[in-house]
Amino acid sequence: MNYISVENIAKSYGERVLFEDISFGINKGQKIAFVAKNGTGKTSILNLLVGKDSPDKGQIVMRKDLDIGFLAQDDDLNPEFTIEECIFSADNKILAIIHQYEKALENPEDSASYQEAFELMEQHNAWDFETQYKQILSKLQLEDLSLQVKHLSGGQRKRLALALILINTPDILILDEPTNHLDLEMIEWLESFFAKEKLTLFMVTHDRYFLERVCNEIIELDQGKLYSYKGNYSYYLTNKEERLAIEQTELGKTKNLYKKELDWMRRQPKARTTKSKSRIEDFHEIKKRAHQRRENHEIQLEINMERLGSKIVELHHISKAFGDKIILDKFHYVFKRGERIGLIGKNGTGKSTFLNLLTGKLPVDSGKVVIGETVKFGYYTQAGIEIKPGQKVIEVIKEFGEYIPLTKGRKISAGQLLERFLFDRKKQYDYVEKLSGGEQKRLYLCTVLIQNPNFLILDEPTNDLDILTLNVLEQFLMDYPGNLLIVSHDRYFMDKIVDHLFILNTDGHIKDFPGNYSDYRAYDNQQIKPVEVKQAVTQAPKEKKKLSYTESKEFEKLELDIASLEEQKKSLELQFTNEELSPEKVAKLSEELQSIIHSIERKEERWLEISMKLDQD
Repeated sequence: MNYISVENIAKSYGERVLFEDISFGINKGQKIAFVAKNGTGKTSILNLLVGKDSPDKGQIVMRKDLDIGFLAQDDDLNPEFTIEECIFSADNKILAIIHQYEKALENPEDSASYQEAFELMEQHNAWDFETQYKQILSKLQLEDLSLQVKHLSGGQRKRLALALILINTPDILILDEPTNHLDLEMIEWLESFFAKEKLTLFMVTHDRYFLERVCNEIIELDQGKLYSYKGNYSYYLTNKEERLAIEQTELGKTKNLYKKELDWMRRQPKARTTKSKSRIEDFHEIKKRAHQRRENHEIQLEINMERLGSKIVELHHISKAFGDKIILDKFHYVFKRGERIGLIGKNGTGKSTFLNLLTGKLPVDSGKVVIGETVKFGYYTQAGIEIKPGQKVIEVIKEFGEYIPLTKGRKISAGQLLERFLFDRKKQYDYVEKLSGGEQKRLYLCTVLIQNPNFLILDEPTNDLDILTLNVLEQFLMDYPGNLLIVSHDRYFMDKIVDHLFILNTDGHIKDFPGNYSDYRAYDNQQIKPVEVKQAVTQAPKEKKKLSYTESKEFEKLELDIASLEEQKKSLELQFTNEELSPEKVAKLSEELQSIIHSIERKEERWLEISMKLDQD
């Protein structure tokens, strides 16, 4: 079933043409990601689809009474409403019934109202819906329904806007960066939710794992043309490479034909036949195609990193709390040269606070932060660039000088540097406030890097950046010789960049894990099953007398073996906390740990087989 048909639409802003004559459709059950460079029309397409803007030409045809849920970058929530009022103000019949039932529960003496509400819940099968919407609120950490919107943080507002869309189950979800402001646990839940639910999605996201695991089609807007790929992110990457290779081959053939026809044109007499006039017309079309160029410029990141001495940063038993909320409790760590650390934890555990303590933007309550004399921080914050009214892009860079030093004593002008960050001469004289969100982030990144830091601190650097820019940033950071400390909810980005993780807990303690995010998730998932089985083991079998003598002895031995292996596993895991471990030793310990985990799993399976006999008895 077709929900939306986009037919030959075009959109321009003044002289700036975003796209012309593009068409595509959205059918029921499709999960489509829309991919494009920053500033080329992603948000404009979304606004056109939901009627917030209209195309300059062409049309968008929708199925009658189509219910669209739109998650924008900026919400339109009523600041005076509580979270509960936002939820129940929606035009949703089932929610109204649930609200009526919950109000009836508050007045148990009014049995008639309770009975009516209960019967409506039964009649409309609202129990399952209630369970689901409460699960959504819980997963997005919105349990306190009495909070007013005006008292929510930016991240909480974004999560509430997302929750409202998911709860109201529209026909189609149109989402602009749905993973922004979600912590890693929430993203994984949302990813799983979208993957298993029968939803229709059209979204803009830079989260490549999300693209890989959720989407079944990717539409790319590239140089004003639309390309559709019927598959996930891996399929898109492979087929895009093939398309570009074919385009390059065709361009080569067209250029050869153009040379041949140009020679013919030069040899033609002034008096021409009808046949030659037709060939002349074809020549002009060939010339146009032969002179087409891909705007394949890539960001060039190059900095003259300051020399880093032997002393980097030392955190001596630092603590920080806000009232009763403990952020850090006597954390001790000495940074070594070239470390690449990812900082992860649930929302509210203090990731940004940790970065501000490290850089001196916040004072510690106790302990001491010692910064090496040669350390020069480059701090990319979530706040982004400070936008000054009327300031142009080039003026932002010129605040750091007319010429910017590069490696090996070279230097370039402010304008040349901006060109390396994909701001052409015309764009350099645009006002900063007119840039797209992604372009502002790219400009901010430029201002951080041109200061030649040797200790880069990046707080959610991937938000609003397009995938092409992310790939270049990743390549730069992989080659970056200084220290890196990164907070990011982009799992793909973290996996490529970091060597180990600081995992912030809600009690103020930090766990140092040797590996990237996927390593940690694999490790964390392995911890869940043994705990569950261990609980089962502690619930001793009711009667062993009905087992055979051999089975009874085996059962007892399995309990002892599992307990012993668990202790061995704990001992190995503790060794990973040793900062002096060599990569070879880490690899060896990992193999031993994996072997023990497999042994535990085998013995647990046999334990469960025998325990099933006890249950049957």
